[in-house]
Order: sequence, then C-alpha cells, then structure tokens
Amino acid sequence: MIPKEIRRTMRIREGDPLEIYTDREGEVIFKKYSPIGELAGFAAQYAETLHKTCSMSVIICDRDAVIACAGVPRKEYADKPFSDELERIIESRSLYVWREGSPRITAVEEGSTHCISCAMPILAEGDLIGCVASLAPADRAPGEGMDPDLESKLVITAAGFLGRQLEA
Repeated sequence: MIPKEIRRTMRIREGDPLEIYTDREGEVIFKKYSPIGELAGFAAQYAETLHKTCSMSVIICDRDAVIACAGVPRKEYADKPFSDELERIIESRSLYVWREGSPRITAVEEGSTHCISCAMPILAEGDLIGCVASLAPADRAPGEGMDPDLESKLVITAAGFLGRQLEA
C-alpha cells in the first residue's frame, strides 16, 4: 500500500495503473502510467494542426499534467499540473463551454496567461484518460473570434479521436 501523503502528492487514485521500476542501487521507483503519454507526439501534432488551421490555442492533458500545447507559451503549460477546476471538468465526463458571466477558469495551477474557453474529457473504453481544451488569453473573452459551436465541435472531435487511438 502506498502511503496516503504520497498518493495525494502524486494524485494517485484508487485503481490508477502504476509502473514500478528498480534502479541499479535497488531503490524502487513508482511512476504513474499514462496511456495518453504514449501518444504524446501524436497529441502534439494534433494540437499544432488545430492551432495552424483554426488559430486555436490548445492544450492536451493526461490525468496529471499538460502533455501537449500549441498557440500558448510552452514554458507556461508543458508538463505543468492542471488546475483543480480543470480536474472537475475532466471528472464531469462532459463538454465544458465558458459562458458570458461565468467565472474564468485557468488550465494550470499557476502562471497561466490563458483561460479555458472549451474543454472535453478524453475517454477510452469508458475510462477517463485526459482532456482537450481550447484556451483564450485572460484579457479577452473566450470564444472571441471563433464561432463557439465550431470551437466545441473541434474540441469534441479531437478528444474523441485521441480516445479512439488509445482503444485501437
């Protein structure tokens, strides 16, 4: 059994898959297994394509951190743990779209210059794997410059496609 404090720090939930290694000195190393991490290169290409073709700022997360981003400062997002609010969106298993008058939600815990405009959890075989989110600069209204229905469809498509890649 892994101590509670370590589970909390590493965001390990009951049933989360772990990789267990030993190093040359015989120390045991626990690493959370990320199925979408196997697709990190592919996810990065997908995010980059959405950014280039649609001018969307996009992040793609596994269950712990941002694994790919495009259209936002890489230093601010890459490998950063996401916010508690984004965790709630992922846990909801449904599409989130920012609406006028709603509070702004940042994607990562600290240092974020962008807010979530639209987010869709990634599901593979019924399991929560991560999330695709479009972002808007914090000083602009989310969805400004893009049709919200189109933005939602693009995010839903990206999440669905990545989920199916993991099922294959």
